[in-house]
Amino acid sequence: MKKVLYIINPISGVGRQKIIEKMLVKYSAKNINYTIKYTEYAKHAIELTKQYSANFDAIVVVGGDGSVNEVGQALINSNTAFGIIPTGSGNGLARHLQIPLKIKDAILNINNFNVLTIDTASINNTFFINVAGIGFDALIAHKFAKYGKRGFSSYIKITSKEFKKYKSQKINLTIDENKINDEVFLLSIANGSQFGNNAYIAPTASMNDGKLNITTLKKFPLISAPKLAYKLFTKKIDKLKIAKSYKAKSIIIEQNGKILAHIDGEPVVFSDKIEINIIPHSLKIII
Repeated sequence: MKKVLYIINPISGVGRQKIIEKMLVKYSAKNINYTIKYTEYAKHAIELTKQYSANFDAIVVVGGDGSVNEVGQALINSNTAFGIIPTGSGNGLARHLQIPLKIKDAILNINNFNVLTIDTASINNTFFINVAGIGFDALIAHKFAKYGKRGFSSYIKITSKEFKKYKSQKINLTIDENKINDEVFLLSIANGSQFGNNAYIAPTASMNDGKLNITTLKKFPLISAPKLAYKLFTKKIDKLKIAKSYKAKSIIIEQNGKILAHIDGEPVVFSDKIEINIIPHSLKIII
């Protein structure tokens, strides 16, 4: 008998999590003894995970990328397995690991309890599992968080509006002790391969190779946006002339003043310096 705690974000993504209780009754295996807890405020999932992880064989998050990161980071270096029922608008980590997007199939996947140990990463005083970054995508994450409507169409509207007025940023990079000065439109640090919605920012990324993938893009004319989008969704973004790719165990990003960033799509703000390090084989996850 496996003891599983389901942590549900009642307001994530596009609302599919509202049927989860009925689906669990119908599809959860007889050898799964499950409990349900609902998050009530930001970061509550972290608190619940830390409070209950020792009492369960697995903790499964029902939510989007933000909730996934909260539960996952609280299980780093734990013996408790991590599971995902993806109900967000992007579902980047779930897509990378080929975790089913349909709730029924995701529950059946939890029943199988097939566990893989993956890498995670530290970023200043917190952690991430999939993708973090600065630049244009970080700005969009901040705008998207304040936008009233979720979903891919809202993301596209915000991106189109902000693109014309956005200016590239000068940054100082240290990648495994190699110093690089550059001007970037965006910079992504990827453990997984994609932002979500099958937009592959780091097509060759592996979650158990002990390294992070860094992708930078130069600013490009708006007329080139369709070509870039095509490359992004066909796993060829790293083939563009405006793209640079690196692999590293540690990255330092330095920039004067406030740095807008995102961690798995959630907006954060740093000051002057960001330090990122890989944490090899640190999270047990049901795939």
